[in-house]
Amino acid sequence: MKRIIFSLLFIILVTTACQAAPSISEIEPPYIDTGIDAEAWATIPAGEFPHGQESHMVEIDYDYQIMVTDVTVEQYAAFLNEIVASGEASIGEFEVVVANGEVTWQEEGVAGYYPGEPFQAAKHEEEITAGDKLYVSFVDGLRITRDGETFTAIPAYANHPMTMVSWFGANAYCEHYGYRLPLELEWEKAARGTDVNEQGDGYPFPWGYEIHGQNANYYASADVFEEMFGKLGVTTPVGFYNGKTYEVNGYSYETLDSASPYGLYDMAGNVSQWMGDDHSDQHYRMMRGGSFYTYEIDLRVWKEDSAGPQHYAPDLGFRCVQGQ
Repeated sequence: MKRIIFSLLFIILVTTACQAAPSISEIEPPYIDTGIDAEAWATIPAGEFPHGQESHMVEIDYDYQIMVTDVTVEQYAAFLNEIVASGEASIGEFEVVVANGEVTWQEEGVAGYYPGEPFQAAKHEEEITAGDKLYVSFVDGLRITRDGETFTAIPAYANHPMTMVSWFGANAYCEHYGYRLPLELEWEKAARGTDVNEQGDGYPFPWGYEIHGQNANYYASADVFEEMFGKLGVTTPVGFYNGKTYEVNGYSYETLDSASPYGLYDMAGNVSQWMGDDHSDQHYRMMRGGSFYTYEIDLRVWKEDSAGPQHYAPDLGFRCVQGQ
């Protein structure tokens, strides 16, 4: 049971792929500097934007800021060092509870206190009680090494998006720095902008109306890491799809500049992103963006998924917002 949260999806994908894929923990790609600043933010102005598959105009009546990239492994390692040193979080064995206490197990990792959430006893509602919640578990695929109470990003992955992080861990990172996780509407506007075509349709992808393999990291997109490690591939560094041509281990790979209208990278593909919203009366958290595990159809900006806040996976990360 210990790693069931993320391993079932991985097993299914590997089994159904056309070729064998190496274990996530066995892949260590060459370091690639994309030149994109992982500390940068973009301002999203108040106003209307086309929302959802039908592009209904919806207004967000406030300005807000959002990270230009996903939070990186290096950034998250620094966060773990800070919260463990300050006592905000601790290292140890912690109980993971799902399905209203009917399924529980222990995992070793870093956890911090969460105050819980109101419980209305709705049908199929899962109760989120107060207590220590795991941010990250020390499992295969975690791209951070630990020496006592010191955490360090694996150098090859330092500028890749942080993965294997629960919603609790993503939320804690944002709150620690005075930020928060984005709401779905905020995320979608930042991803697609406000443009519509003659038919009134907004962008289905952050960069426009069509998708090509050089726009984003998705399953069978034929990016340079798929050439090196097989169709399942691996995450790409944040901001990789910025129009540059990369020379990597004898491969030459040209990308298309695939930033959103507000200059955000990886809003489609690479890793899915945790949202601040949840399903009403269920406490499942929303996820957006698609990932390197999914086909291009799942990279459309209105597509969504959800999981319990204890969930983590090799293709799931986050970014933060601030304002309002």
